[in-house]
Amino acid sequence: MKKIFEFLLMASLLSSCGSNERVSKEVFEEVNKSMEVKKLNEADILQAGMKWGDEMSTEAQQQLVSALQKAIEEKGVPGAIQFCNVQALPILAEVSQKYGVSIRRVSNQYRNPEDQPTEEEKGILEAYEYNAENELPLDPSIQKFENGEVYLYTKAIKIPNGMCLNCHGKPGTDISAETQKALAELYPEDKATGHKIGDLRGMWSIRIPKKEVVKKM
Repeated sequence: MKKIFEFLLMASLLSSCGSNERVSKEVFEEVNKSMEVKKLNEADILQAGMKWGDEMSTEAQQQLVSALQKAIEEKGVPGAIQFCNVQALPILAEVSQKYGVSIRRVSNQYRNPEDQPTEEEKGILEAYEYNAENELPLDPSIQKFENGEVYLYTKAIKIPNGMCLNCHGKPGTDISAETQKALAELYPEDKATGHKIGDLRGMWSIRIPKKEVVKKM
């Protein structure tokens, strides 16, 4: 019924012009835009934001893992640490720019000080930590900020496999002396060791402008 009404509205607008008149592109787009807004509600937009956040975090993770694996093959684990120090943030910046969002990895057990959580992120990260400690689900979430104009999508990051323990496991057991030396040189404030497979490492944090979600719907 709604689609019929919208069709009649557009038809009425077009027919109101004489044979020598034309509806401007701006008017046409504005009317079309107003009809599109009527079709959307906040729940639909949030759901779309959640889906998009999951897709972007997955893409970012895949790019980082692929680049890291290549660096390990070419330079070994100590050399890959140098690669991460220089290239990890630019990779995330490239994906962020591609989609018009801001993508970060944050952790209280950070390696790079730039990965410390903001005030907005702290409470969400602590909730993930509580759930991990109590063996509760670590489901992704999406929150509204800036009067609802910005969504913050978050997803837990866990240690997936033994490869990660080469840099994030126990020093002297999982982490070699050479790797430990490289970590100490590049990250003197490193808090990201002592993990085992399955541990919570931190979370993805993606700030998504609401208008960018609407564009995709």
